[in-house]
Amino acid sequence: MILKLDLSSDIPLYQQIRNQIVLAVGKGELKPGESLPTVRQLASDIGVNSMTVNKAYALLKSEGYLLIDRRKGAQVCPLKEEHVGPDADFMEKLTLLAAEATAKGLTKEVFLAACKQAAEKMSQKEE
Repeated sequence: MILKLDLSSDIPLYQQIRNQIVLAVGKGELKPGESLPTVRQLASDIGVNSMTVNKAYALLKSEGYLLIDRRKGAQVCPLKEEHVGPDADFMEKLTLLAAEATAKGLTKEVFLAACKQAAEKMSQKEE
């Protein structure tokens, strides 16, 4: 697994790791049940402290993206069943994103078009 970290970014490294793993799951690059590198291995591969990777994995576990077992290590969670609507946590994040868009002067139409573009990007599987 190759992750690209921006050491000059204001986004904490553990959050960058989390974000890239979520993107890989969303794009289908990481499949349900697929094992991730151990904390120590990933930390060594990307040149960060193992506590940074541990924090990212713990966050991913708490958010339901990873299963962590002492014997099997970290694995991508099975696909979620289709839901009729988003849960409260998702809506809270989306509302914050909409507020940020509004604060930056984006219209509702531009925001919705950007959401559609991002969703379409996720549906384009690697071939």
